[in-house]
Amino acid sequence: MIPKIWQNTIQAYIHYLKLERGLAENSIDSYELDLMKFVHFLAHNEIEATPQTVTAELINEFVYQLSTVLAPTSQARIISGLKSFFTFLIIDGKIEKSPTDLLEIPKLGRKLPEVLAVEEIDALIETLDLSTNEGYRNKVMLELLYSCGLRVSELVNLRLSDLFFEEGFIRVIGKGSKHRFVPIDPETMQWITLYRNSIRNHMQVKKEDIDIVFLNRRGARLTRAMIFTIVKQAAKDANIQKNISPHSFRHSFATYLLENGADIRMIQLMLGHESILTTEIYTHISREKLKNVMDTYHPRSRGE
Repeated sequence: MIPKIWQNTIQAYIHYLKLERGLAENSIDSYELDLMKFVHFLAHNEIEATPQTVTAELINEFVYQLSTVLAPTSQARIISGLKSFFTFLIIDGKIEKSPTDLLEIPKLGRKLPEVLAVEEIDALIETLDLSTNEGYRNKVMLELLYSCGLRVSELVNLRLSDLFFEEGFIRVIGKGSKHRFVPIDPETMQWITLYRNSIRNHMQVKKEDIDIVFLNRRGARLTRAMIFTIVKQAAKDANIQKNISPHSFRHSFATYLLENGADIRMIQLMLGHESILTTEIYTHISREKLKNVMDTYHPRSRGE
């Protein structure tokens, strides 16, 4: 049984689609059916929420469930419908802010990011000259990108006060200044500690960057462009032909976790993705790898 407040609000929304937007009956029916999927999701999970009290967290949970059973095209259609519905509620003066504001629609047909094999990452890092302060620092940064899946901006802005090594975590300030805690392995903690004690603590640091972990030779924080240059040069020295960037380490981090059985929602939290749909691209990478294995090794695929 659909709660009356949902029935009345959906009817008002249908009226709006028909008179204000002039949509065809088939389009209106599709909007209504997709919206009812969300209403049934609330009922099935015994969640008492009205159109005015729906939260972004509820929307994200619904979208996560969609991502496990529907193709990206179907997900995109339903999410577009939800955005339209809550925009109507704003126009109608029922809410001030839509819980779908930060919700991303799946990008259909987008190019899958490059993922580095473990051997390629090892080869990249082995090109660095550890006898120099910069080479040693670069190794530590690449190890951190790989082991924690950081964005470039998160790496260059990482602070000493963000290191919680006793607890085995680092605090990361991501997009929208949102904080998250990411587990860090003992080996990477050791590399950072060695860099800090043997190199950073002996530098003259600029006042505004006194708490920043990774510094250039002038004692200032590194730029994003510098990290790109370091990675590109290491890839060239390692003779890796892929078009890689610092983000390739983040892609590799997420792909390895997924392929080894990590829950996609845990990966979402570690990467700091607002929407599960952003994280879902890594399921496509895994499917692509499976297909390549089939095409390469199965006799029917090889035409035998």
